[in-house]
Amino acid sequence: AATVLECLDNCKLSENNQMVLRKLGMKLVQRLGMTFVKPKVAKWRYQRGRRSLAANLQAQGAALQNQKREVAAAEADDDEEYDIPGEIENVVEQLLVGLKDKDTIVRWSAAKGIGRITGRLPKELADDVIGSLLDCFSLNKTSCSDVSFQETDNAWHGGCLALAELGRRGLLLPSRISDVVPVMLKALTYDEKRGAYSVGSNVRDAACYVCWAFARAYEPAELVPFISHISSALVIAAVFDRDVNCRRAASAAFQENVGRQGTFPHGIDILTAADYFAVGNRVNCYLTISVYIAGFPEYTQPMIDHLVTMKINHWDSVIRELATKALHNITPQAPEYLGLLPLSVGSDLHTRHGAILACAEITHALCKLAQENNRSITYYLSEKSLEGLKQIHQEVCSQHQSVFNLEKGLGGELMRPAVCTLIEKLSLSKMPFRGDPIIGGWQWLINDSLRHLTLVSTAARQHIKESAVSALAALCNEFYINERGEADPALQDELVTQYVSELQNAEEMIRCGFSRALGALPRFLLKGRLQQVLEGLKKVTVISPEDVSFAESRRDALIAIAKVCQTVGVKGDGSQQEYVCRDNVEQIYATLLTGVTDYTIDSRGDVGGWVREAAMSSLMEVTLLLVRSEAELISASTCKQIMCWLAQQSAEKIDKFRAHAGSVFLTLLHFDHPPVPHIPHREELERIFPRWEKETLNWNAASEAFPRITQLLGLPAFQYHVLLGLSVSVGGLTETTLRYSAQSLFDYMKKIQSDPSALESFCETLLKVFEDNLCNDRVSVPLLTMLDQMLANGCFDMFTEQENHPFPVKLFTLCKEEIRRSKDIRKLRSSIGVFCGLIQFQGDMREKVFFQLFLLLCHPFPIVRKTTASQVYEMLLTYSDVVDPAVVEQAMAILSDTNWEAELPAVRERRNCLCDLMKVPRPQLVPK
Repeated sequence: AATVLECLDNCKLSENNQMVLRKLGMKLVQRLGMTFVKPKVAKWRYQRGRRSLAANLQAQGAALQNQKREVAAAEADDDEEYDIPGEIENVVEQLLVGLKDKDTIVRWSAAKGIGRITGRLPKELADDVIGSLLDCFSLNKTSCSDVSFQETDNAWHGGCLALAELGRRGLLLPSRISDVVPVMLKALTYDEKRGAYSVGSNVRDAACYVCWAFARAYEPAELVPFISHISSALVIAAVFDRDVNCRRAASAAFQENVGRQGTFPHGIDILTAADYFAVGNRVNCYLTISVYIAGFPEYTQPMIDHLVTMKINHWDSVIRELATKALHNITPQAPEYLGLLPLSVGSDLHTRHGAILACAEITHALCKLAQENNRSITYYLSEKSLEGLKQIHQEVCSQHQSVFNLEKGLGGELMRPAVCTLIEKLSLSKMPFRGDPIIGGWQWLINDSLRHLTLVSTAARQHIKESAVSALAALCNEFYINERGEADPALQDELVTQYVSELQNAEEMIRCGFSRALGALPRFLLKGRLQQVLEGLKKVTVISPEDVSFAESRRDALIAIAKVCQTVGVKGDGSQQEYVCRDNVEQIYATLLTGVTDYTIDSRGDVGGWVREAAMSSLMEVTLLLVRSEAELISASTCKQIMCWLAQQSAEKIDKFRAHAGSVFLTLLHFDHPPVPHIPHREELERIFPRWEKETLNWNAASEAFPRITQLLGLPAFQYHVLLGLSVSVGGLTETTLRYSAQSLFDYMKKIQSDPSALESFCETLLKVFEDNLCNDRVSVPLLTMLDQMLANGCFDMFTEQENHPFPVKLFTLCKEEIRRSKDIRKLRSSIGVFCGLIQFQGDMREKVFFQLFLLLCHPFPIVRKTTASQVYEMLLTYSDVVDPAVVEQAMAILSDTNWEAELPAVRERRNCLCDLMKVPRPQLVPK
């Protein structure tokens, strides 16, 4: 064994890059070490007497304290006193080095080796091993509160695994617990930032394993001195850890301690609230479970201290924001303690950000508590604290101007929303700052944030905009209203005029910000200025050549219009400067309905979808507002337009927008307080969409949505719009949408084949849709594809017996007009299918169809020529009676044998042969 160990040392496996070799090396080292010591378990190990969980729960605490099973070293057998070979020191050293390996599986193997070897050593030597193991957790104490980690996270992880293994085997004697517990508590909160990520989740997970192992290993009496620290640390890890696996591990360790030890305060109550599944949701942990646990006095202060010292300065901004909201919720449990916390701005960016948010949330919570108890805010916050809160904005602006500047990147993106949140919360807290110059500073910051949204990264824009708008609403409601409930005329004029003027800014993001700001203004600031605001917002929604891609500003303007209407309220006979009334309701609806027709596409895709979605939401909000107040302001034509446009959107191809439109459609249809007036075909609609299906119908699923929406084709008021929406879906590219929409359409067509009037009505509507959308590629291209499928499926067989029926004649004319001078390959190929389908109709048109197809046989694009030849060949196979039987085979031979991708003169010659054969005039070249 000694020789093998020496050879293994010479191999220097610890320096090898291959993980498997290092792992096998660890396994070999520990097995060699086992050969140097006697194969017997140490007599000195700690043994817990009662192993039954049921017996442990039934036993009395006093009895448990007397059940110590540590056997004194003096009682050990004489044969335990034997010489330990020197190689053991080498083995242990290699295993300790293995605990710091970069791979988890190697560290885990080394930890098990430490446990096995230590279990066969005399007590003194085993204690030396434990001492060396604790060196893996070297801490560099720079001050009483500031601790830095000298060892790497790998060493901490391996050390925790080894401690757990030793504790599980009873090799960590009670005398050592006082050394181990501080390390274990530190490991439960281990988190080190490395660039854009952090390390330490594996260390925290392993620390939970240590707690779990100790719960099983020791009698309750041994851990009593440390219960308060361990229980608080495990609760904090289970509720506040960033990683779900660590929260669940801490919850499991807490559960084991409650069951095995029986000494954790309020253990069963906490376990019920913070079980394995409950701690899976991080937001629920921070905002709900933490509040319940903080209600137990033993945990309140440790939880608050942890949030303040470890979480509001955390590297992850999501954790910082959740921590401050948790502090807000916990404040009522310890208002005096939180009121005494130093409300200061930190030194680094993350600490500054967290501290400002914490100040805002705690202050707001203390204010709400003061109002509930009919006390002044000064009961909880001193004058000095109030002054400090007031100065935070100025300190951040002056001392950290470079970080606060939006042009400087992350700093401004974090600090601006934080200070806006502070302004909002201080305003909501009704701080005694009325008339103070600081209000002007706050207003400047809000305006400046909205004005410089362009400089912010795309990810942060929405957050900054929403924070600034929320702050503006709270600031106006608290500080800009006088005792009579009115605004200062000069201030109102300045604010509204400035915001409306910014709506025509050349920068899209500035329009977005000030649109939402106008939507957030309170009623007393809009009074007398409503028409000015609505006109300004209406201009933003108009598409002009310069701002065709400004979809986000149009979306925000439509949202703002609905918000403004909800703020000012409805009064039919009121002034249009103050209320939604008879004079302006049609204008508002016209603006919103324009948004539903926005199909703008740019490099980002269907950006018009954002506008349509906002328009649908705003239409619903305004309509429900009017219905609740004065339903007679909604005209029959307006209601019909709304429902028809919603039906069209419910039949279109994008799942998200279809689902939103369907939801709004059913909300308006089934609203009862009171019902929405003038909905066309209400009874039929309620039969197609039963009330009980409102919540269960999945509009996202094409298989559920299209069979319902196609039934609206039978309702005259909805037929045009539903067919327009279906055209885009049936002729689309998404396989599931195409399949279910086409199948639903064909089912409907089959149903009306026996009803000539219904079929005639459908065909008229179809031609009108085509005519209205000529050369509108968004509709016409999929419409041609849909027509091709409908003709192939025999949807118009009723007309094939009639000579020169007007439907195919008009359809041919429209198709011919659609592809005139077109270079769109997809459109041309779709039209070929339509022309081939039209050949089945009798009359003079048949020759025109052949002429058009033969024109396409000599199209400049080879792919079009090839497609035409292929489809004409299939057409002759399908409709063999349309051509003289004597020439069919010869014509099909020409079509199949000719290389239609050859040069045009050769192709034209073969095409002319076909024309002569089938007695169709030869197309003539038009001189340029």
